[in-house]
Amino acid sequence: MNRSFVSKISLIAGLGGLLYGYDMGIIAAAMVFLRTSFHLSTEAQSWVVSTVLVGAMAGALTGGALADGLGRRPTLMAGGVLFVAGSTLAMLAPNVATILVARTLLGVAVGFNSVTAPVYVSELAPPQSRGMLVGLYQFTLTCGIALADLAGYWLAPAENWRLMFGLGAIPALLFLLLVFGVPESPRWLLAHGHDSEAVAILESYAGSSGARAILEDLRAGLRTVVERRWSALLAPAARRGLVVAVGFTVLQQVTGINTIIYYGPRIFALAGVASSQSAIFATFVIAVMNVLATVVALVLVDRIGRKPLLYWGVGGMTVSLFLLSFAFHAKDALGASLGLVAAVCLSLYIVCFACSMGPIAWILVAEVFPLRLRSRGAAAATLGSGLANFLVSITFLSLIETAGNSLTFAVYGAFCVLTLLFVHYIVPETKGRELESISSSPAVTKA
Repeated sequence: MNRSFVSKISLIAGLGGLLYGYDMGIIAAAMVFLRTSFHLSTEAQSWVVSTVLVGAMAGALTGGALADGLGRRPTLMAGGVLFVAGSTLAMLAPNVATILVARTLLGVAVGFNSVTAPVYVSELAPPQSRGMLVGLYQFTLTCGIALADLAGYWLAPAENWRLMFGLGAIPALLFLLLVFGVPESPRWLLAHGHDSEAVAILESYAGSSGARAILEDLRAGLRTVVERRWSALLAPAARRGLVVAVGFTVLQQVTGINTIIYYGPRIFALAGVASSQSAIFATFVIAVMNVLATVVALVLVDRIGRKPLLYWGVGGMTVSLFLLSFAFHAKDALGASLGLVAAVCLSLYIVCFACSMGPIAWILVAEVFPLRLRSRGAAAATLGSGLANFLVSITFLSLIETAGNSLTFAVYGAFCVLTLLFVHYIVPETKGRELESISSSPAVTKA
């Protein structure tokens, strides 16, 4: 086994997730100072945060087609170039219009990366390392969010939001250099008639005997007819999976997770944390908890099952949001302790989310569709998640201003209650079941 090759693939998986997390998470700290630099209104702040999501949806929809038509490697290169361009443009932006353009470019890069990097890594990785490397992408995404909050905390005393954005170009350049040094996916090469190139790549890291075994699997997989019509998702074989996947990924967003990722320092400021640096540090601590709790979820999900984790996790999210809502309602009585109460509630919320809805949503997406519809189903779930994320992100500040802090978090708590009902009545328990048995009859199994 070529260890140097495996190390490169590991770095691509890790940096791909890191870039996604950093560019999504850095806006939380940068917005604290960006809004005063450009005198942004509430509506303008919402658009600066949410424009990246519009770009990400566009990138996700076009990235899959580019990856299939041009190849995985060129699509990843295009994403790397856009990451560098977006980070640099945001750092040098003379006005808010330029910030919006830069954030859109970063969003398109995120979309390209999110649909192509895991596929590329899974197709190029040695079989015995595939699960770890694909999981590494998801894990480093949470690390990227934590790194963004740490950069924000470090640069907060100087109020240097420009460097907060600019630092994202460093891992993007490294990512781009690594992609230049690795080959195209053997699966893509086989699908496009470049058999000799595919064999040479496989032999370079798996040896002759390993290459033959992988080649047989790849050719068998290519014989499966992949359904490319969106309307096929409405057929009886896929309809239940569509409801589970899209419904659950939408609920994942409307329970409020990205209000903390994007607006964490603002929430702590509302709770009475006066120092911007302290508010950003509190957000960083929560991001670290997100990383650690994600590891716990990955350890437990195949041991105790999806639904038990969801009951405990979403139940904890519900309690924490209603407690936070009550704390804002009783802020006069709590006084200076409101900030501490908010920190405890948000910490409980993020730990419960990361142990349940965070990773399980995408596990379910990969499990509930038949093989021939899996790509289209994942794309539909990604689009539903993106749209819900956009709506929550762009309405959060306006909701805070019109409905108030207490009612806003009570609304997210109510969506958690709806999620518990959805889990109980709609979501199947997929632990230990063969993929085709799940997709052929994803009936609800109470746990």
